[in-house]
Amino acid sequence: MSYIDHDFLLKNETSRTLYHTYAEDTPIFDYHCHLPERQILENRPFSDIFEIWLAGDHYKWRLMRNFGVNEEYITGSRSNKEKFLAYCKALGTAFGNPLYHWSQVELSEFFGCELEINEKNAEKIWEECNAYIRTHSVTPQSLIEASNVRHLYTTNEVFDDMSVFERIKEKGYRFTVSPAFRADKIMNIDAPAYREYLAKLEALTHPIHTVKDLEEALEARLQAFLAVGARASDIALERVLPVTCAEDAEKVLLCVLEGNRPTPAQTETFKGYLTYYLMKLYAKYNVATELHVGAMRNNNSVMLSRLGLDTGFDSISDTDSITWMSRLFDRLNSEGMLPKTIVFNLNPKMNTEIMTLIGCFQGSEVRGKMQYGPAWWFLDNKVGMEQHLRDLTATGHIGAFVGMLTDSRSLLSYPRHHYFRRILCSYFGEMMEAGEMTSDMETVGAVVRDISYYNSVNYFGMEA
Repeated sequence: MSYIDHDFLLKNETSRTLYHTYAEDTPIFDYHCHLPERQILENRPFSDIFEIWLAGDHYKWRLMRNFGVNEEYITGSRSNKEKFLAYCKALGTAFGNPLYHWSQVELSEFFGCELEINEKNAEKIWEECNAYIRTHSVTPQSLIEASNVRHLYTTNEVFDDMSVFERIKEKGYRFTVSPAFRADKIMNIDAPAYREYLAKLEALTHPIHTVKDLEEALEARLQAFLAVGARASDIALERVLPVTCAEDAEKVLLCVLEGNRPTPAQTETFKGYLTYYLMKLYAKYNVATELHVGAMRNNNSVMLSRLGLDTGFDSISDTDSITWMSRLFDRLNSEGMLPKTIVFNLNPKMNTEIMTLIGCFQGSEVRGKMQYGPAWWFLDNKVGMEQHLRDLTATGHIGAFVGMLTDSRSLLSYPRHHYFRRILCSYFGEMMEAGEMTSDMETVGAVVRDISYYNSVNYFGMEA
C-alpha cells in the first residue's frame, strides 16, 4: 500500500479540519496550464498509462535524466512500457522530490491504484492502470471532470486557431476552456524561426513592415482571443528589460526583415519595448498579465537541436529584474495603463524584492491587483511552497492570494492543487495551534476556500 494516507502533509488536528472541511472539495480553477486544447476537443480515449502520464511531461523526463536513464527510455524509440518501467525505477528512490509525491497521488486519485511506485511494483502498476483505462474508457474530459475543475486557461501563441475553443464550448463539458494570449514567439526576435512566426501572424492579419503594423496585428489577434473568452495573457522573460521607444524597436524589426540576425543589444531593445506595449494593450482590454521571470532557457544546445523546445533543459537564472520591473510598472501606472498582473518568480532569492515592489502598485479595482504568483516550476514543491507562503504573509496579504495552478502539459496534474491546499492548511493550522493567529475556524476556512478557488474566480471575472 502507498505511504500517502488520508491526512498526508496535515501536521495537526486543526490543519486536518481546515483541509477536509474547507479545501478538499472546493472546485479547481487552473488559470495557467499548457494542456493542448485540441486534445480536449477531440477527447479520444487513452491507450495506456504512459500516454497520459509520461508523454510530453518534461518534469518526469528531467527526473529520469538525473537518475542516469538513457534518453532512449525517455524520449527515444523504446516502447511505452519500457519507458514507464524506467520511470518507476527512477522514482522509487527520489525521496523528497515533488514527483515522488505527485505521481503516487495521481495513481490513487485517477486509477484507484494504491501500490507504491518503485521498480518492484512497476509491472503490476502498468497492468492495473491499463486495465482501468480500458474498462473505464479514460478521456481528457473524464480526467478533468473527475478533478472537479470548473475553469482552465490554456496558453496559446498569437497565431493559434481560436475556432477550437468555440467547438469545445459546443461539447457541453462541465468545465470551461479559455485561451491565454501569448506573444512570446513574436517577442523573441532573435529566434532562428522568427520570420516563420511573423509570416503566420501576417497570414491571419495583414503584411507587417513596421512596428505600427505589428502592434495592429497583435491587437487584432487579441480581439480574436477575447471573442472566445480570453481573460489572461502570458509573458515569459529571463529578466525584465528597459522600456525603449517604438522608433528604436522598429530599427531592430527592419534589420530582421532585411534578413539579418539582431545583436543581443538589439534583441533587448525590441523585447523591452514589446513588453511595455503588450502590457499596455492588456490594460486597454482588461486582460490580466501573467508575467514569468527568472527562467534561463535551452541551456543544452545539443539536446535543443535534437528534441526542440520545452523538453527539460531549462534552469533558474540569477539575473536581477527588480529595477527594470519597477520602471516598467511605474511607467504603465503613470499612464493609467498598468494591467492586473501576476508576477511568477523562479529565483527564490528575489521573493521579498518582488513582493515588496508589487505592493507599491496595488489598486482598488480588484482585490490584490498586483499578485505574487504561486511557487512556480522548480519552486513548485513542498519547500518552495512553504517559503512562498512565509514571504507572502510577511510582506503581502495572504487573504488576497489567487492560489495554485498546474503550469503543466499533463492531464493528471490536478492533484498539485490538493498538494498545495494541504500545505496551506498545515501552514495555517500550525499558526493557529501556536496561538499566532485567530482560532476562528469559519473565518480561516473562508480564507482557505478563497485562496483555493474564489479569489482567482473573482480576479479573472469568471462565474463561480
